[in-house]
Order: sequence, then structure tokens, then C-alpha cells
Amino acid sequence: MTTPQAGIFAVGTRTHHHLEFDVDVSVPLDSIAAAIESIVEIGSSNVVVGFGSDLWGRLSTAKPAGLADFTEVSGLDGHVAPSTQHDLWIWVHGTGVDDVLDVATFCTAALSGFASLAVETRCFVYHDSRDLTGFIDGTENPPPPEATEVACIPAGQVGAGGSHVIAQRWVHDLAAFNELEVADQELVIGRRKLDSVAIPEDVRPADAHISRAELLDDEGNERPIYRRSVPYGDVTERGLYFLGFSAERDRFDGMLAQMFGTSEDGLRDHLIDFSTPTTGSYYFAPSMEDIAAISSGR
Repeated sequence: MTTPQAGIFAVGTRTHHHLEFDVDVSVPLDSIAAAIESIVEIGSSNVVVGFGSDLWGRLSTAKPAGLADFTEVSGLDGHVAPSTQHDLWIWVHGTGVDDVLDVATFCTAALSGFASLAVETRCFVYHDSRDLTGFIDGTENPPPPEATEVACIPAGQVGAGGSHVIAQRWVHDLAAFNELEVADQELVIGRRKLDSVAIPEDVRPADAHISRAELLDDEGNERPIYRRSVPYGDVTERGLYFLGFSAERDRFDGMLAQMFGTSEDGLRDHLIDFSTPTTGSYYFAPSMEDIAAISSGR
């Protein structure tokens, strides 16, 4: 029996802090393991730890199938999803800015000397879980009883209980988006703005966001991911820290191919005319047992 990291599924927190680090390859593995152990033992906020492919391969033999670095997606019309792969990602979330900042500061200090902070993104829940475009985000997320099955590698496979993670920071062009009439904004997203009801397929544009972000298998069944995205920003830059968890990494690849127009149908997501990714990394968020194993040297 494996135990996923609880913070992946903890909901109701409104303050989020994402930290991405580059780790010095010359640092002894036991030093890294000791720092991670101190981080996961924090109890005041939800803390989730994810590892890049290379770092996890050095620390553990429990490397799941498909784990790899994020690779750049060069899409239609000059749209690009860049790769900014880092070694270690830490997500802290809680009910207050003060507690979350304290924990994020502790995590950074625990890694000082062998890990450099590459990306720091302070995020928040916006009103009733809306993106800064004004649309509710994560409407199609699986309910709690099904979320673990969607997000976690199943029992019997290497890395069981762990999750593949996608982390991207998207910058919105809200000025351009807000120039659209609400009805036109709804056609870009594929949902009604007020209540998040999906526009019927027979009138929804083929390039609407929800159509391009939904990945289906060869039999027409959805291959879902578990989304935990949150907005970030200030008066100068605003956007979304896109965060997803999956039992299989190639679900992310397929979704991005559909969004950027590199899939077989040659269509792309209209939303990327108004929002641009500036970072992109894949991580592995191991089970608690696999994290404990690296600390014990097994």
C-alpha cells in the first residue's frame, strides 16, 4: 500500500507558493535526502515535493515509466511552450500568507548551499476559484473519490502512489482578452462565464479551449488529469500557474499537442492567442514511502 503526498489533494487553501530549484550535481545524495526529509516533515502547511527526471534517477530506483524532462513544443502560428526544466519543485499551500511564506522560507533555507532558486511564484485563489480571465478554473476536475486514480500511478507499477506533474507559468494578455465581448470570450473558452456551463458541442468552436484541452483515447474515452492551477500576479503581470497531476506523463504531451496544433488534426487552442507559457517543467511527486526510502538509503 502506497501513500500519495496529501497536499496534492488538500483543498480549501487560498494561498499558494511554488518554488523551483536547480540542484548542484556535485552535492552528496545524502545531503539532498536529509533536506527533503526535513521539508516533508513540516506540518503547518501542505507541502508537496516533486523531482526532475535526472535528480530522481540519482536518488531512487523507483523511477516510473515515461518520466522525462519537459521538451519545447513549437506550435502553429509561432506559438511556443518553452522548456525551463528544473531539478526540484516545492508547492506550499495553506490558509494564510504568513504561514505559507514561513514554510516556503524554511524550505529554501533547508536547500541552501546546494540548490539555487530558479523560479518563485506566489499564487492565490481568486474569488470563487476563477482564473483572472473571469472564468471558473478546473470545472471538470474529478471528484475526490476519483482524483487519486486519475493523479496517481496505480499499484503494481514502479512509482505507485506517485504522480507525474506538469508545472507551467502562463502570462495572460488580459487587456486583449477583455476587449472581447463576453459572448466572444465564452467562445474562446467554450464555457459560459457566469456559471461555467459548457457550450453545446454543436455550436462550440472546434478551437475552444475546453475542446483542445480534453484528451481522448482511440475509443473516445477521456484521459483526464487532476488540475490544481491557481492565478498569480500583480498590477504589472498576471496569469496562471498551471499545475496538473496524472498517472501517466503522456497525457500532458497529448494535451499540449492539441493545444499548440501539433496533433494530427492541425487545430490549435484559441486561448493561446491571449495567454503565453513562459516556463515548463515535468516533475515526479513520489509516494511518502518512496520519499522515506531515499532518506533511509534504500
